[in-house]
Amino acid sequence: MNATPWATNYLHPSKWEQSFPPLSVHDMFLRSATRMGGAPLADFMGRKYSYADMEMGVRKFARGLQLRGIGKGDHIGLFLPNVPHYIVAYYGAMLAGATVVNFSPLYMVDELSHQVADSGTSILVTVSAAALLPTALKVLDKSELGQLIVGSVAEALPRLKGLAYRLFKRSEIATIPADNRITRFRDVIANDGKVVPVPCDPERDIAQLQYTGGTTGTPKGAMLTHQNISANARQINLIDPHSRANQPAAPAEDRILGVLPFFHVFANATVLNRTIDNGGKIVMLPRFEATAALKAVNRTKVTAMPGVPTMYQALLDNAELPNTDFSSLRACISGGAPLAAELKARFEGVAHAAVIEGYGLTESSGVISCNPYEGLNKTGSIGQPIPGTHVRLADKEDPSKPAPDGEPGELLAKGPQIMAGYWNKPEATADVFVDGWLRTGDVATIDGDGFIFIVDRLKDMIAVGGFKVFPSQVEDILYQHPAVKEALVIGVPDPYSGERPKAFVTLNDGQSASGEALADWLNPQLGKHERVLAVVVREALPKTMIGKLDRKALRVEEGV
Repeated sequence: MNATPWATNYLHPSKWEQSFPPLSVHDMFLRSATRMGGAPLADFMGRKYSYADMEMGVRKFARGLQLRGIGKGDHIGLFLPNVPHYIVAYYGAMLAGATVVNFSPLYMVDELSHQVADSGTSILVTVSAAALLPTALKVLDKSELGQLIVGSVAEALPRLKGLAYRLFKRSEIATIPADNRITRFRDVIANDGKVVPVPCDPERDIAQLQYTGGTTGTPKGAMLTHQNISANARQINLIDPHSRANQPAAPAEDRILGVLPFFHVFANATVLNRTIDNGGKIVMLPRFEATAALKAVNRTKVTAMPGVPTMYQALLDNAELPNTDFSSLRACISGGAPLAAELKARFEGVAHAAVIEGYGLTESSGVISCNPYEGLNKTGSIGQPIPGTHVRLADKEDPSKPAPDGEPGELLAKGPQIMAGYWNKPEATADVFVDGWLRTGDVATIDGDGFIFIVDRLKDMIAVGGFKVFPSQVEDILYQHPAVKEALVIGVPDPYSGERPKAFVTLNDGQSASGEALADWLNPQLGKHERVLAVVVREALPKTMIGKLDRKALRVEEGV
């Protein structure tokens, strides 16, 4: 597809044709810190952190890593919820010359161990939360991980809240063992912050490894360069009519609710990096909880609230909704999973702010397209490409050919935000690119105004509330049960999460097990977002002509 629809009908406030000068992620942060100084960067449960505060923390963390011999080529893992430590460690690791590896706090020991090994992570940063530290300690013992850096949530809270946290939430705090492989976060930043400059080529140096299933069920580390990430932050700000990029003389107040997890590429792009680039303020909550989120909206008068459809549904269902003042909201950005038209309409009716659907991938550092903030907003569409982003449709069977005129095709994308490739997986990298264009795995149409509509997908991943579940990983665990002969997992519609995994199995001869018993055995071994809705025991599972289990046929049989 050519650029004509965007040139003649482009509805974002900045022109589509854009160039983005090379910029490292840490220089993007330092540039904003210099400009903003004492202005607020973060509000964590009521404790305020200015840009100057965070800059000093970033510099000290970077220097602390350098004093420990960390620099270019080293991989620093972040196993963190949304806490101030994340911001300091994220930009600090890059300032030291290292690459950040994001790990989900939902990971179990085996998942985390595998990705630590695959990525070559040498240091893991976490906090002394009972939900995280025990897992990190087990990984420290069973992997090549060399060191843990452990922060304290209580120390990041306002003074009185920190005292209350220590007194009344002891069960949520894990004991940090005496171990020379473990360093406290406060000790890492106990220095003068005089960082030794590290040369950085933004277009070549990898800022971040972000794990994804890509178009198959095997998690892979997407290599995101500094330029990928900083360009996407700038692209996102260019589509916001109130941003500094579009209103340089008098940018509007920018307060964004940070409840989406920073480790996830959606929040990393649309909450963290985009807000830092714009000089805005992030109202941080360590995890999404509907009542706390609504109270934060009331207390801080946020102007933007990115979320996944599951989050908007939970807010609508919460008893605090009638007591919430949404009048400060300008926009709500929805991503991570398809947004139902009914849900969009209901939330807009309550919040009186547009819910704007966008689209992106881990491989695109975050965002590829978005509906306009103002004006025409096509329900069911993922919007127009953001500035500097090219899209086209390829033949579903042969991506080297264009899709037939008037027919859906696989969506391909090209732009400054598209990853450099997969970490240590050249064959997978070659499979996902066609002449420099990224294959998204999604089947789409593009209308005459340049609006994109996703109509199907080629990949098997299941989207659960914005998180991706890889069927093969759930199936691998099912196969460990002595009764299970064959297993297939598919996504089925769910009114709350969008989709939920559902498992189908056959049993070995002479074995007996109910679906309920298998589900009770399986789910405790899975992350919360991976847990199956049910396990169905069948006499047979559909197979292809060559005897391979046929997931596509199973979907047809189940009507999904």
